[in-house]
Amino acid sequence: MARAEVVERLPGAGVSWQHASEALACEALLRSVMLSASSPESCREAREAAREALRDWELTVSVDDVVLCTSELVGNAVHHAVPSDDSWGSTRDRRLLVSFQVWPGHLFVGVADDDPTPPVLADGVSPSISLSEGGRGLFLVRMLADAVWWSPRFGGGKSVCCRFALTGGEVRAER
Repeated sequence: MARAEVVERLPGAGVSWQHASEALACEALLRSVMLSASSPESCREAREAAREALRDWELTVSVDDVVLCTSELVGNAVHHAVPSDDSWGSTRDRRLLVSFQVWPGHLFVGVADDDPTPPVLADGVSPSISLSEGGRGLFLVRMLADAVWWSPRFGGGKSVCCRFALTGGEVRAER
């Protein structure tokens, strides 16, 4: 089986010295992995990518919470996302882009898919009757992450994201 494609960008990479202060002011770590939505291994590969990013960056956040939320977001996209005719993945195998990004004090996890349909983000603090048919994954993400939201993607599709507060310490990037 082919390994998922991983892309990592380190702060300031490819930035001229004239723009170095701007790059440092908005310094971030980014790692992303492109997965096939039709692969039975996509959730496992996403969990593995989450564990690797947290380990490599030595983040002070619950690994179990981040891994579970990543898996739920990917699982939701695998099972529910249907590409629109004009989306970026409609003419080939459905793809998911899973990203991990660190900004000072926060880890962001995002899953982009080809379907422009908004996810159903259940409100409240306990699962409602409507969750008996589905939606429990996003409910879990809402309970474990500090914030959950979605946004449309330029060219079609959407991104569903969640945020985790980092509890302190320095982020170490492998260069």
